Amino acid sequence: MSRDNIPDVFPPEGFEPKGPRRGPARTGGPGPQFRVPSKGAITGLIAVLAIGAVLVLALTGRLGLVTIEPEQVALKVNYLTGSEEVITQPGYQIYLPFLQQIYPLDRRFQNFEMRGNRFVGNTLVPMLTVRANDGSNFRFESLEIQYAIIPGAAATVIADSGVGDGFKEEWIKAFTRSILRDEFGRYSAEQIADAMTLQEAFNSAKERLSAALEPFGLRIIEMPQQRPNFDPEYESAIEDRKVADQSVERLIAMEDQLRRERQQRLAAVEREKTIELESLRGELDRERLGAERKAIEQRRSADAYALERVAQGSAQKAQAQAQARGLTAQYTMEAEGVKARAEALAARGEVIVREALIEKLLGIRFTLLPYSRDPEPKRLEHSGLGSSNTNERAAAGGN
Repeated sequence: MSRDNIPDVFPPEGFEPKGPRRGPARTGGPGPQFRVPSKGAITGLIAVLAIGAVLVLALTGRLGLVTIEPEQVALKVNYLTGSEEVITQPGYQIYLPFLQQIYPLDRRFQNFEMRGNRFVGNTLVPMLTVRANDGSNFRFESLEIQYAIIPGAAATVIADSGVGDGFKEEWIKAFTRSILRDEFGRYSAEQIADAMTLQEAFNSAKERLSAALEPFGLRIIEMPQQRPNFDPEYESAIEDRKVADQSVERLIAMEDQLRRERQQRLAAVEREKTIELESLRGELDRERLGAERKAIEQRRSADAYALERVAQGSAQKAQAQAQARGLTAQYTMEAEGVKARAEALAARGEVIVREALIEKLLGIRFTLLPYSRDPEPKRLEHSGLGSSNTNERAAAGGN
C-alpha cells in the first residue's frame, strides 16, 4: 500500500469478504483487479481537456481575444443584453466567449468593374450597354466603380449582408447596371458625346447610386468618367465633329491670341503715349512755371511802374494844386483889381470913359486923302483906328 493508506489495487491484498458471495463461484484462480488512476494522471487528463477546449475555441473564433486590423472595422455584439458596439480603432479587443462576439469587416475601397462579356466573380461583370433616348445604342468598354462600407453602419451591413465579405456579392451588382442605364439613357447619343453632358450624367449616376446603397451601409467613393463608344458610322461622325470642334477651338485660340496681342499693343501704345503725355505735361508745367515767374516779374514791374507813376502823378497833382492855388490867388487878386476898377469906373462915370477914349485916340493917326476915287463918294475911306504903322501903310497905299 502507498502512503495515506490508499491501496494501489482494488480489492487490496489480503481482503476477505464477509459472508457468502452472491452469484456463481469463480474458478481458475483470482479474477481481474481494478486500479484507481493516480493524481498525476488525472491532472494530465484535465490539461489535455483544457488544451482541446482552447483549440476548439480558437478554431471557432471564440477564444475571447481578436485583433482588429487597420483596414478593418468591427461590430461587437452582446448576446446577453442585445447591445451592439462599432469598433473603428485597430488593435486587440477582448470579449466573453459565448456571451459576446466580434465580427470584423473589410473597410478598404472595393473595385467593381464593368468590362468584357462575362462574369468573373463579384468584382468583374460584362460591360455596360445603354439605349439613348433617340433610339441609338452606345456602350462603355470599361467602367470602374470604387465603393466601401460606411464604418458607422457596420451593424446594418452585417444585418443585411451577413458577416465577412457578404456585402461584396450582390448589392453593387443589383443596383449599378439599372441605375447607370437609366441615368445615361436620359440623353441622346449626340448629347452624351458632349463632355459637359457626360460629366453631368456621371455625377447624377454617382449620387443616385450612393443614395440606393446607403440604406445597406455602403457608399460610392469614386466613379471615374469614361468616354462612351458608338457604332462605327457614328464614331466617324463624332471624329469629324471633333476635328471640326478642334478647328473651331484653334480659331478661337487664334482669335484670343490676336486679342491678347491687340491688347498688348494697345497697352504698349498707351504706355508710350502716357509717357509722352507725362513728358508734355512736364514741359507744360515748366512753361507754366516760367510764365508764372514772368507774370510775377511783370506784375512786380507793373506794380513798381504804377507806384512810380502814382508818385509822379501825386507830385504833379501836388504841383498842379500848388500852381492852381497860386493862379487862384493871382486871378483872385486880378479879379479884385478888375472889380475895384469896375467899381471905380462905376463911381467916376463919364469922366473915366472920356479919359479912356482920349487915351485911345492919342494913339490913332488920321490920314486924309486930297482926292476921291469916286467923284460921287458915298462913303469916306479911312484906314480905321490903329497904330501909326497902320496909318503909314494906308498913306503909302494912297500914294
